[in-house]
Amino acid sequence: MQTTHDTLAGQQQHPIGLYLKVWALLFVLSMMSYAVDYYHLQGLWRWSLILLFMLLKAGLIVAVFMHLAWERLALICAILLPPLALVALVGLMASEAGYVNLTRLLFFR
Repeated sequence: MQTTHDTLAGQQQHPIGLYLKVWALLFVLSMMSYAVDYYHLQGLWRWSLILLFMLLKAGLIVAVFMHLAWERLALICAILLPPLALVALVGLMASEAGYVNLTRLLFFR
């Protein structure tokens, strides 16, 4: 007889309470991101909070619902390191673009 923790593939299921807690936390994070708009925050503060809440929600979804939190470190690195490298390279390109724009404005009037 199978217990409630066994699936047909013989793997262990995660308790439903974990998923309900993550759903509740996602709901709270969504409410906080809506509160940023509700209180009419502007400028860097607004975009920093929106990006923070977005990254927290995406991290929770990937970790729990895509089961990445229970994977091997090698798989986690294989999935997370390439996008992080791309973000770093885009940041370097953005800083270089500012330098090129400043140089063009300075020498090519």
